[in-house]
Amino acid sequence: MKVSRLENGRRVIACLFFIAVTSGVLWSQSTQEHANVIRVLTFNILHGATTKGDFNLDVIAKVIKDADADFVALQEVDFKTNRAKKYDLVQELGWRAKLIPLFGRAMPYDGGEYGEGILSRYTLLSSRNVALPHTPGKEPRAALEIVTTLPSGDTVAFVGTHLDHTNPETDRVYQVKKINEVFSTNPYPTILAGDLNAVPGSTPINILEEIWTPSYDKQGVKYTYSSKNPTKKIDYIMVYPKNRWKILSTEVIEDSIASDHCAYLVELELLGAE
Repeated sequence: MKVSRLENGRRVIACLFFIAVTSGVLWSQSTQEHANVIRVLTFNILHGATTKGDFNLDVIAKVIKDADADFVALQEVDFKTNRAKKYDLVQELGWRAKLIPLFGRAMPYDGGEYGEGILSRYTLLSSRNVALPHTPGKEPRAALEIVTTLPSGDTVAFVGTHLDHTNPETDRVYQVKKINEVFSTNPYPTILAGDLNAVPGSTPINILEEIWTPSYDKQGVKYTYSSKNPTKKIDYIMVYPKNRWKILSTEVIEDSIASDHCAYLVELELLGAE
C-alpha cells in the first residue's frame, strides 16, 4: 500500500508528540522524586575560631558549600560578640553559602549573643526559638526551629540544637525531654539536628530515640569528635515520624581546621503520607 508524504508527515508528528509527552511525564516524575530528597548538615563551628584560632569564616563556609546541603544546623554560634569581631556569624556564613540565615539566642555573651544558627535553601514560613531547661549556674541552651515548604509542595520543620556539655547528664536529660514534648506534636514531618554532647546508648540519646529515628548505623557508628582524631559520636540528625522518612546516605566530613567537630551530612527522602 502506498503511503502519501502527507500521511508520513502526520505519523512523524504524532510520534514526536508522543515522545514529547512521555518525556515530559518522566521528567516531571523525576523532578517530583528529586524534590523530596533533602540534604541536611549539622556543624559545630567553634564560634568561628577554627582549630588554628585564626577566625577564618571562609574555611568554615567551604565545608558548608561543599556539602551542598538544603538545611544546616550550626552550633556554637556568636552574634556580634567581641571575640567574633562583632560579626553576625550566621549571616556571614549564609551570604557565603548562598543560604537563608537565622540566629536563635541561647544567652547573652561577650558584648553580644551566643546560640544556634540555621541556614536554609528555602524561604521560611515561620520560626521559633525554644529555651531548654537548665540548672542554675549552667549554660542556657535552646532549640531553634524553622518551618518551610519544599519544591515538592510538602511542608517540613527543621530543628537545630546544642545540648549541655557537662557531667553528670542531668541537664541533658531535662533538655531531651523538653525537645520530645515540644516537637513531637508538630503537624509536619520534622528533622532534628545538632551537637547533643551524648554518645549512642546514653540516657539522653535513648530518650530521644523513643520518639525520633536516628540516621546513624548502630552497628557501625561513625565518630564526629574530635575532628583531628574522631573517637566518639556526639553530633546527630534524627527524623520524625518514622514512616515519613527514608535515610538514603550518611557522611562524616573530616576537616581538622574548620572546627574541632566533624560536620555530619545526611541525605533523606521524604515519603508520602500513608
